[in-house]
Amino acid sequence: MKLQSLGYVGLRARNLEDWASFGEKFLGMQLVERSRSALRLRMDDRSQRLLVEADSTEGIGFFGWEVADSAALEELAARLEAAGVRVERGTKAFADARRVKELIRFADPAGNRLEIFYGAEITAEPFRPGRAISGFRTGPLGMGHVVLTVERIEDLLWFYQDVLGLRLSDYMLEPFKIYFFHVNPRHHSFAMLETGNNGMHHLMVELYMLDDVGQAYDLATREEGRIATTLGRHTNDYMTSFYSRTPSGFLVEYGWGGRSIDPETWKPVEMTHGPSLWGHERAWIPSDQLKQAREMRARAAQDGQRQPVQVIEGNYTLAPGTCPWWDAARKAGS
Repeated sequence: MKLQSLGYVGLRARNLEDWASFGEKFLGMQLVERSRSALRLRMDDRSQRLLVEADSTEGIGFFGWEVADSAALEELAARLEAAGVRVERGTKAFADARRVKELIRFADPAGNRLEIFYGAEITAEPFRPGRAISGFRTGPLGMGHVVLTVERIEDLLWFYQDVLGLRLSDYMLEPFKIYFFHVNPRHHSFAMLETGNNGMHHLMVELYMLDDVGQAYDLATREEGRIATTLGRHTNDYMTSFYSRTPSGFLVEYGWGGRSIDPETWKPVEMTHGPSLWGHERAWIPSDQLKQAREMRARAAQDGQRQPVQVIEGNYTLAPGTCPWWDAARKAGS
């Protein structure tokens, strides 16, 4: 697998001030540069993860995918060109602006701008969040995941799987059609949602502590229309999250407790219990899909669908006590 992670995301925005407030005071990113033409935000030890450029339109600008080194970059460039994709080599000035050593640029079959890079700039300055959060779960997993809306998933599968080398995690056909892909142990770093239109659906960022998500949810409830999808838990990556509307119209999923997988042994499956174990009321989907999603969540509850909470060292404490019924249930399931 050549792609290692989602390294950075670029956005277009009419109003940079709206994004400065949203990115810093709501998401908790660190605003490290503000000019009349752009914003630069950090999430960790990288010099930048999110770039927002002033534009006459709103939406996604580009996605930056990371590879290991120059050899991996050249190999991928050759594969793209062999597949008939026009590849542009980034100049040194352009790479410097992206805070990387080297990169290439191209577009996917739907016109989305992609960049592949290596050598991201690391800063010695500690990350200082824009509000009191524990921090973002990034590192080798990358900055999170992105989900695109596409006219037809089949038109893009060959490109993302055969050319870029993303691996299928799982897929769902009802109440809507969506395919999930991984490039590292994060359950998915990329997904495509079939809607009949090409665009950006959401960007996911993952926090270290569940309370970060709950407190952000409280902040979002203070702004009418900010919450697009209520608090809930996904069936495939086990993420506890909610979705908020951004100043550019697409969504940000703010989550905790994402699942890690073994990319070498993972086997994709069709998800038949819907996208969420509970919650995640999606007011933006058509009424027939909304009804079906509610029925699928009710069936998951009736069937007793449960998944273990995904924790990492430092964000949980093992509670004392015993429960004979629960101990027996765990033993029977092992």
